[in-house]
Amino acid sequence: MTMTTKHLRLLSISIFVALLVGFGLARLLDGPLHTLSHSHVEGDGHDHGGDHDDDDDHDDHDDHEDEGTVTLTARQIEASGITVVAVGRGGGHETRLTGRVESTIDARAAVAATVGGRVERVEVAPGAPIEAGQVLVVLVSGEAATLRAQADAAAAEAETARLVYQRDLNLVEQGVVARQELETSRARSLAADAAARAAQAHVATAGAPDTEGRIAVVSPMAGTVGVVRVSPGGSIASGGVVAEVSDPTRTELVFTAPPALASRVTAGTLMNVSGPSGSFEAVVLGITADVHERSGAALVRARPVSATLPPAGSPVAGTIVTDRQDDGLTVPADAVQTVDGQAVVFVAIDEGFRATPVLTGRRAGGQIEILSGLSGSERIAGTNAFLLKAELAKGEAEHVH
Repeated sequence: MTMTTKHLRLLSISIFVALLVGFGLARLLDGPLHTLSHSHVEGDGHDHGGDHDDDDDHDDHDDHEDEGTVTLTARQIEASGITVVAVGRGGGHETRLTGRVESTIDARAAVAATVGGRVERVEVAPGAPIEAGQVLVVLVSGEAATLRAQADAAAAEAETARLVYQRDLNLVEQGVVARQELETSRARSLAADAAARAAQAHVATAGAPDTEGRIAVVSPMAGTVGVVRVSPGGSIASGGVVAEVSDPTRTELVFTAPPALASRVTAGTLMNVSGPSGSFEAVVLGITADVHERSGAALVRARPVSATLPPAGSPVAGTIVTDRQDDGLTVPADAVQTVDGQAVVFVAIDEGFRATPVLTGRRAGGQIEILSGLSGSERIAGTNAFLLKAELAKGEAEHVH
């Protein structure tokens, strides 16, 4: 019985040890399997990652194909204010000029007394607006009174001579007066008429004085009274300036130009002008060479086509194009942008715009000459093309990130 109990105890211990060994082996076997299984999942993940890399490579290839393209819808283009224009034709040499707005030669008047006399009244003050024919001052002149008297006397003599001629004409028809006397009276009548007209012209030149020699000196133009040089009770000599009148609306553009430009510019040439009120188009009125003896510079006079000029004295800048060419390609200056150091224009495509490298030439009249890169049939972004440049740079930055 004792042996049996001992035997059972040993058997139980053996079974327990076997179970422990079995459990340990199972743990040992389970570890590598779990590791292998986990490695396989990670391997699958790497495989998928490889597939994702292939997709990225494909996307990079598509991005490479779309490089330089800005995708925009028609509505986005309109909302951004980007204009689409055709490639132009032309070219030439552009010269930049500086100048000022100046009064025209007929915009100023120094009104003078045609005869000497005494100032009776002054009707205007400096700075006052005035109309053409409006009275500036009233003079009383003895000389003017004499002229008026002479004109009246000449008119009377002319009338007397005319009556004598008419009487002789009637007497000749009756046979009382010889025809020779008729011819003499006719000649005297004609001479008297001529003298009367001359006297009346003198009176008109003097300002049409009345019988007392009172003359109204009037403004020859509408404008603004400048300096008034007389005062009531004062005297003025013949030819003395009574007042100065100017019309601030009568202005023109005056530019100083290189001497060589005088031979290449003619009246009627168009030019672009920029001033305090903005840019506008002007037409050349005339050009004078060697206006400044020392520098030999030429003087270019121009007037705006439709714009209103700023006040006299305002500085302006102008550009004038000479040696125009009709066979070259040109685009607006705003259309040319610099991308990575290369001049480009944005050509319109179905998806938006594509940056197209170009070789530029001379700049003339707000246009830039295109020497290569365009065929001339393209439509390109004009105004606000810089927005496309910014959008292109933004897209490249996001791609690099």
